[in-house]
Amino acid sequence: MRIIFMGTPDFAVASLDALVQAGCNIVAVVTAPDKPAGRGQKLNESAVKKYAAAKGLPILQPVKLKDPGFVQDLAAYKADLQVVVAFRMLPEIVWNMPPKGTINLHASLLPNYRGAAPINWAVINGEKETGVTTFFLQHEIDTGDIIFSEKVSISDDSTAGEIHDKLMLVGAQLLVRTVKAIESGNYTEKRQETFDRPPTHAPKIFKEDCLIKWDEPARRIYNLIRGLSPYPAAYTVFKDKTLKIYKAELIEEVPTVPPGEFLSDGKTFLKFAGKDGYLSVVDLQTEGKKRMGVEEFLRGFRL
Repeated sequence: MRIIFMGTPDFAVASLDALVQAGCNIVAVVTAPDKPAGRGQKLNESAVKKYAAAKGLPILQPVKLKDPGFVQDLAAYKADLQVVVAFRMLPEIVWNMPPKGTINLHASLLPNYRGAAPINWAVINGEKETGVTTFFLQHEIDTGDIIFSEKVSISDDSTAGEIHDKLMLVGAQLLVRTVKAIESGNYTEKRQETFDRPPTHAPKIFKEDCLIKWDEPARRIYNLIRGLSPYPAAYTVFKDKTLKIYKAELIEEVPTVPPGEFLSDGKTFLKFAGKDGYLSVVDLQTEGKKRMGVEEFLRGFRL
């Protein structure tokens, strides 16, 4: 099959590499345009573009996916199948182009956690498992017929970053399996409406979602910190400065201070009170400073 791959970040690179290593015929790669970044505003290439260039694959970087010139260029590759991993929403004129359709790899067990931030919300909500799903694109986002899925467990101390890395690798192999099945015709689609669980949603995460509310149960705060680590990171305001918390330990004991207040020996620990327990900070960052462990932070910070 002639395959066009669409993706942008590192998560997508693992899938593209797995397809290349499996001998799949990638005829072109579509990724985001270069963007200025950093103090010098130097143009920054996407992870997928860097990989594709290193492999000598043709690269398309449309600004607008409905642009007639891009659509014409895409059609010229005469792809049998399009594969999408961590990319933008596609217009119908694009996803409906190949005769075998367009498939997507999504980082959840659909119909659970449809949307932009499935890994974060699964951890924030204290789920014990998540996974990856391959499905055919259709009009509504993340609603198409499911081809395959694979489960991945979430431990009590897993962070969103750790689950991201697991799903990246598991998803890459699931995608190869899916492409091979489509090529041979050996698969059965399953409509999401036939699952015995209602769909849940994973909307984009905004800054207000990252603010820690200390009057909530300590377990919920602990899950929020895990679910936003390492990016964009849960935060609080501490001594009039923004304090990002990347890792904390849950201490399930009745607090002796009100929610949001802290206890510290000034040397080895800093713990904040939640509604019914403490969060002992392990890894943090204050505005204008580097990320550091709590002991290093306390050596340079006057409480």
